[in-house]
Amino acid sequence: MRYPFWRIGVFIAAAIWPLLWLYQAWADVLGPDPGKVLVDRLGQGALVLLLITLSMTPLQKLTGWAGWIAVRRQLGLWCFAYVVLHLSGYTAFILGFDWSQLGVELRKRPYIIVGVLGFLCLLALAVTSNRYSQRRLGSRWRKLHRLVYVVLGFGLLHMLWIVRADLKEWVIYASIGALLLVLRLPPVTRRIPRLAAKKAPSERKA
Repeated sequence: MRYPFWRIGVFIAAAIWPLLWLYQAWADVLGPDPGKVLVDRLGQGALVLLLITLSMTPLQKLTGWAGWIAVRRQLGLWCFAYVVLHLSGYTAFILGFDWSQLGVELRKRPYIIVGVLGFLCLLALAVTSNRYSQRRLGSRWRKLHRLVYVVLGFGLLHMLWIVRADLKEWVIYASIGALLLVLRLPPVTRRIPRLAAKKAPSERKA
């Protein structure tokens, strides 16, 4: 396995936040509604991890370091794990495992449907993220994994619907997402290796 310490560091960094939030909930420092805070933080964490995952390819092309790609799958799976925890927290703390309330919640909060659609797309990506699926699907694998952009759209829409009264934080996430999408446009993608090549000689001189 290449870059073992880098992979372990990413694993620890991703795992520590849910554990910290659970500890804070246990220590009663998350306010009067710790369950809702946990659900919100897990959803926000999933969006952050999705943006970090999408940044791995541009960073690899810009720096030439393969370590970024080495942890891309791990980050994507952590994003999926956060979403699973987000949905589990919603089921436990908001619904109270009372499925009869789900219809009422969907009428009051239709953004839940958007979140579930994003989860289903992310589930398809997580299930097929292994090498067996890559070999089995062939060229279709790359097309399938373009769903990650759909997931990003659903995630941003889901968050926008929730925080529409205060858009400052959402604008930051949306701007980063837009930048990452622009970096994947063919004209921009072709220029990134040239920028990296120009940067390398100047770094050697320094």
